[in-house]
Amino acid sequence: MTKSNSKEQIAKLRYLRIAPRKVRLVTNVVKKLSINEAEARLLTSPKRVAEPILKLLRSAIANAKNNKQMEINHLFIKEIKVDQGPVIKRLMPRARGQAGMIQKKESHITLILAESNKLKAPRFNIIKPERIKKTEFEKIKKQKETDIKKEKPKETLKVETKKTEIKSQKGQGFIKRMFRRKSI
Repeated sequence: MTKSNSKEQIAKLRYLRIAPRKVRLVTNVVKKLSINEAEARLLTSPKRVAEPILKLLRSAIANAKNNKQMEINHLFIKEIKVDQGPVIKRLMPRARGQAGMIQKKESHITLILAESNKLKAPRFNIIKPERIKKTEFEKIKKQKETDIKKEKPKETLKVETKKTEIKSQKGQGFIKRMFRRKSI
């Protein structure tokens, strides 16, 4: 590991229950990127591991800002390393009384943020949704309930059907299903 100086922030995520091979697919994409671009790539990634890595990145950013007073616009991912954690072993019943081994692998992720001298303009504007307070959420919920109660129920149309029409429809359905089947 690199020497830790005052211009670096280290964050670790340990015992993530995803195999290291799968985690490395996502971490290789965000290496050496500015935090803004890395966050944008993690937000748009369809992989399941992108969410824990994004949480780790945001935690490291917050720690760098609050604890080490680093400038957020100058931060970039210096290094992101994925190591294998302990393996949980399980047995799966197989044929003829045998058992197959299942290995549930875990990952340890180490993220190092560093401060660069250059100020790079962000390519993306990431808009974080604002949290709604619980009291405001309850007001909105009550408002929707009252709106639903105020709406008049739609008039139901009464349609008279003849018994002969219903019987003929049932018969046609059976014939359609019969000829739709594949030959035996």
